[in-house]
Amino acid sequence: MTQKHHVEGILNYGGTANVTSSAVGHRPVLHVSTPVTEQDGSTTSQPESRRADVGIITILSVEAQAVVTALGLRKQQIGGLHFYAADVQDRTGPISVVAIRALEQGNRSAMAAYDNLRRHFDPKVVVLVGIGGGFHRDVRVGDVVVATRVVYYDLRKETPMGIRHRGEEREAPADIRHAINAFFTENEPAEFQVEDPAGVTRTMRMLTGPIGSGDAVIADQDAEILSYLAGFNDKILAIDMESGGLSLACHERTAQSGQPHGWAVVRGISDDAGQGKDDSYHRIASWHAAMALRRLLPYLRN
Repeated sequence: MTQKHHVEGILNYGGTANVTSSAVGHRPVLHVSTPVTEQDGSTTSQPESRRADVGIITILSVEAQAVVTALGLRKQQIGGLHFYAADVQDRTGPISVVAIRALEQGNRSAMAAYDNLRRHFDPKVVVLVGIGGGFHRDVRVGDVVVATRVVYYDLRKETPMGIRHRGEEREAPADIRHAINAFFTENEPAEFQVEDPAGVTRTMRMLTGPIGSGDAVIADQDAEILSYLAGFNDKILAIDMESGGLSLACHERTAQSGQPHGWAVVRGISDDAGQGKDDSYHRIASWHAAMALRRLLPYLRN
């Protein structure tokens, strides 16, 4: 006769194990906590999963600084990851917000940042916030483009006759698009006086429309890819290097959760994607994007 040995117990490889029910018996329920380092240097143990209302991804340091300042976020370190979080107060109540800066530019890095947000905070909606290049004739430097539709333009086929582009388009879930529509319905025209941290007041104009996204930096107004984008969708307002990755990550998440995962893009326009593009308007464009997000938050929380 073969004897079966049934072993029960708890293994803890670091951190704190809080046991509900009983520590012995068949399949006890464990809630494992991860040490979190606050901005003041103190360390606390909090549950691994803390649901946030809105998650934010930034790319550049100037973008992250603008978001942290505009929303009053505080640093929280979980392992080797640095998040910035707070409950942002609004007339409708507190809105739980958490932000992370991607490791580097590009769609792949944006996807990795999204995965870190999802694993640790599982936000209901994720917003990509920062700077972008103006594309449409109606868009000016300093404007903010809010997008719920992305055209990814890097898919292509190289042939002896030239490049054949195979762009693909993705839209945010309907509830996010309705939320953005509601904001622009109630704020028409969407123009606001915005004061920056230095005390300078400027007019911030917000527009909504599609955005183009790819992994190449475009610094030529006569670039062939710009002609392709204009032909693909003549309403594209701006271009960036990360929106395609975020939209794809949220799309893939749907297969696992069975539910659409909300996303949006908020881009302050810092240049016109031409040869003269530089960093001179990065700070202004980043601040405008952060302040635009602040106004959008009540619409994105539900």
